[in-house]
Amino acid sequence: MRKRPPSPGRARATRQAARVTAASATGFYTALYVLDRPVVAVYALFAPIALGLLSPIPGGGRDRARTVLCVLPAAMALTALGTALAVSTAPAVAGMLVIGFALSFASAYGPAAASAVPGLLLFYVLACFPPYEPDTLPQRLCGLLAGVALLVLFELLLLPAPPVQPYRARIAAALDLAAASALAFAQGHRHAPERAGRLREAGRGLRLSQAPPASRPTGAGRTDRGLAQAGAATRRVLDQLSRMAERPESETAADPPSEELLRGVAAACTATAAALRGTRAVPGPEALEEMVAGFVAVRGRPSGGLHADTKASRRLLECRSDLLVTAVSALTVQAAVAVAIGGRRDAAGLPPEQFWYARPSTPKLLALRLSGNLTLRSVLFQNAVRTALGLGAARLVAGVLGLEHGFWVLLAVLTLGRTTAGATWSTVRSAATGTLVGALAAGALIFEAGGTVEVYAAVLVPAMFIAFSVGPIAGPAWAQGLFTLVVAAAFSQLAPATWRLAETRLLDVLAGCTIGLICGVLAWPAGAHAEVRRGVADVLRAAAPLVQVTASAVVHASGQSEWSGAPGTSAASGAEGTSGAEGTSDGPRSGRGTAEEAMRLTRHRLRIAEGAYAQYRTEGGRDPVDSGPDWHLALNCAFHTVTGSHWLPRQAYGPAPPEAVEWARESAARLATAMDGAADFPPGGVRAAPVPLPHEVAAAAPVPVLPALVDIDTWLRTLAAELTGIGGSGPDEPPPAARDDESHPAAARQAGARTGR
Repeated sequence: MRKRPPSPGRARATRQAARVTAASATGFYTALYVLDRPVVAVYALFAPIALGLLSPIPGGGRDRARTVLCVLPAAMALTALGTALAVSTAPAVAGMLVIGFALSFASAYGPAAASAVPGLLLFYVLACFPPYEPDTLPQRLCGLLAGVALLVLFELLLLPAPPVQPYRARIAAALDLAAASALAFAQGHRHAPERAGRLREAGRGLRLSQAPPASRPTGAGRTDRGLAQAGAATRRVLDQLSRMAERPESETAADPPSEELLRGVAAACTATAAALRGTRAVPGPEALEEMVAGFVAVRGRPSGGLHADTKASRRLLECRSDLLVTAVSALTVQAAVAVAIGGRRDAAGLPPEQFWYARPSTPKLLALRLSGNLTLRSVLFQNAVRTALGLGAARLVAGVLGLEHGFWVLLAVLTLGRTTAGATWSTVRSAATGTLVGALAAGALIFEAGGTVEVYAAVLVPAMFIAFSVGPIAGPAWAQGLFTLVVAAAFSQLAPATWRLAETRLLDVLAGCTIGLICGVLAWPAGAHAEVRRGVADVLRAAAPLVQVTASAVVHASGQSEWSGAPGTSAASGAEGTSGAEGTSDGPRSGRGTAEEAMRLTRHRLRIAEGAYAQYRTEGGRDPVDSGPDWHLALNCAFHTVTGSHWLPRQAYGPAPPEAVEWARESAARLATAMDGAADFPPGGVRAAPVPLPHEVAAAAPVPVLPALVDIDTWLRTLAAELTGIGGSGPDEPPPAARDDESHPAAARQAGARTGR
């Protein structure tokens, strides 16, 4: 019988346990037995634990070492502040409230900042407890420096974690595949189902959940924002190319304008991939932008292949519309990479709303990330408040009751608190059981060893290694029980100990569990469940007026706003003649203002809802395929509303006939009403049904205007299919309405975009 290979998570935990144990033991034994400095020994022991174990810093050995060195000044400052505020309980509690909130809320900056928060909080916790001994601050800082230095050394030398593939390398590999596929399609090899599978698989590999935490571009800076946008746009390119490969051969007739644009897409993808690898300069998007503008100018003219047969013309337009989405996504990739790693501070002719992060400075981007989450609706804000209140209450209890090792109370709150009351209760119940067993074992150890320090010294290292390697994998019961043995073995070497040390540890952990549970019950006990429902409802209501604004912008276009026109010719600036959801005519300036406000509000609420949904999935929320609304599909519906509002008005060729204007107004109004209704999440969902583009309206429309009408019809029907699916279909399966349209190339384009987020 073959042995099962060890899991990667267990192997990583074992290697990290070895590094932290080596750093902690070296610093602790050296300071205590060679230098005879107990205070230095305590900080040398806990510094590697704080930044190497309690803080799940992502990345390879070099990345982890770099992050530890970056947070070292903050750790020293927090230690000094905690030492000063330990003068009495009141300032210590006040400092805990402020620092607990500030550090927890700083996790909004990205995964690196979030990962270091627990360790940084521990440094303040260690220092802010009595006795008040400011004269020991130099020793505390020396111990901290020694522990951090040893951790960095062992991160680099002892079983170093392998480097993590950067996200830009994933994008580059995906772009190479996209370039090869686009070139093959341009040469006439379009029907290739096997290639479609490879394209889809490569697209799934760009999901942030598939990338290691260290490489996920989720930070607030320009580089991370640009790479995240480039990854999303690359996946849309791959998904769209995969649908081209799945088309029947009967729909893949030669089309010279399309073949030329496909070659341009292939060249752009190849150049961008080389830039991401650092083998050439970052290209600008101007070359592909000119090709797209030329294609847009040709696709709606009789000389471009359209003729009197409306059915054939619409089929050709739908195929070209698919290709246009692919080219625009490739153009977005180029522009995003130019901003992310090329230092570009503008978005060329692209909508400036898409690349709003290009011009602001890095400090302003960081401030915007914080201010955007400074609301009671943000789960990041809620978590920061919950953490600060829990730690402040724990410090107050420890100070008022004069607990001997009161920092264990805060450590329990810090490590056992969860974002929902149910998860917190499950965790503290397991932790209490583990601590009880560990306290019994520690009491037996102390009782048997008596005052023999050598026994504790011999037990400490294996206890640390087992606790640090088993605890992260086996759960809170094992972690707390084994860590109880570690602290008993360590503190018994610092001062004579009796079995009551284990009793103190048990009582302190139980006190911390109780405080954490109370905070979990009182402060947003449902976690992200309530916020994701409220956030998704808010974003759907904000997106509803944007649908009508966009439809009006398309059919009222003046003919002077070509795709490659001046920045700002998007839904936010081209929506003339409408104002708000009602579609009343109040003039161009009022329409622009309404569109800009609708866009701003939708984007803001979409970010808040996405943050709530991300936390909801980490809390073990029920899968929508089982019960409840499909939150993921609802977020994608709002995202596609925003995307359409960017691009559709930029592809209009002139004012539409009155009957086309009336159709667009009525169809968009019905969809907006359905979107408002979907925000209430009625049982069974809503049945959204916009008015299809009538045959007589399409036949009567001027040939240059017909592409815009086909685009708006496809967009509205796709949004309707997604709204209908919110009521119950699963996130990975298209709703029935979308599946019915799979044979419709333009609808297939939007369905591919839905799965491509």
